[in-house]
Amino acid sequence: MPRSLFLPDLFWTHDMATGRNAAVDREDVDAWERAACSNIPLVTQWDDGRHSGTAPGAVPTSSSSMPSVVAAMLRDLDVREGTRVLEVGTGTGWNAALLAHRLGASNVVSVEIDGAVVESARTALKAAGLDAEVVHADGRDGWAPGAPYDRVVVTAGVREFSPHWLRQARPGGVVLAPWGTHYSDQDALVRLTVAEDGHARGPFLRMVEFMKLRAQRLDWNRFREYVPSFPGDADVSAGSLALADLGDRYRAARFVAGLGVPDCAHVVNPTGDGTGRVWFFDLASRSWAAAEFREPGAPALVYQSGPRRLWAEVERVLTWWAEVGRPGVDRFGLTVAPDGATHAWLDDPATGPLAFG
Repeated sequence: MPRSLFLPDLFWTHDMATGRNAAVDREDVDAWERAACSNIPLVTQWDDGRHSGTAPGAVPTSSSSMPSVVAAMLRDLDVREGTRVLEVGTGTGWNAALLAHRLGASNVVSVEIDGAVVESARTALKAAGLDAEVVHADGRDGWAPGAPYDRVVVTAGVREFSPHWLRQARPGGVVLAPWGTHYSDQDALVRLTVAEDGHARGPFLRMVEFMKLRAQRLDWNRFREYVPSFPGDADVSAGSLALADLGDRYRAARFVAGLGVPDCAHVVNPTGDGTGRVWFFDLASRSWAAAEFREPGAPALVYQSGPRRLWAEVERVLTWWAEVGRPGVDRFGLTVAPDGATHAWLDDPATGPLAFG
């Protein structure tokens, strides 16, 4: 089932290394086909559909994921003949088409919040001869009329688990989702198995990065109000970590810090030579911290303001992580309660929530 059947005339290639986006129009047939057949993510919508023109918009809001990522997630889903699947986030409809081709259209329900995206996906699916059900609704609610499902696959980054996904899955069913914290844009793909008691547990598989569910995006502009003037009333101290200790977007350090420092977002302003400033913002109390790395490999000068000592929390968690051998993401797992509450664990869910020291 070619991806090209589900792409619009105009899309944007996304360079994972540089973050640059370049418009590709079907009028340039060779470039369009080459991009469509490449193992790269393609942005298909900006700014919730308000954007027009060929220049990139401000925020990518719909896409066609890398084919290798799509294929890997379908393997992780492990569908069989007769498996019934709920997809949260239709996008172009290509993933729903692959599922419908394997399982039959009657076994696939896909939910999408954007009406224009829904219509495009329905049109493409019909043209491909796959009449899977595409519902225009908020995917956080799942789709109860089609329940129960053997598999629930979420194709957007999740910050809060919806209890509806667990309720609409059969006992023994699987929920596959990119999950993370507001600490960074990172997600880790988690494969949860739903138990008879309504809880779901399972391991993280690997790092990924997806556009976030629309209702769970973080408004980064709000943090400008936290620091009207720098350093203001901040306390100043010496840190114990170097910039490299904080990790990057594809390594476990940021993910682990997010697990242990809840309700915190961080922003890195590097210079490229091992120096720079890293900001930390509490989502509720207006506490903030800034770590200035002035020399490559050297610890930071740290500024902290507000009731939470955010830098101290980050240091504690990353020190714990180093002491236990810097385990990778695939040694962590997640438990989700019937109400959507979550806690992470290391190696075995029986060990309970992580204590981080």
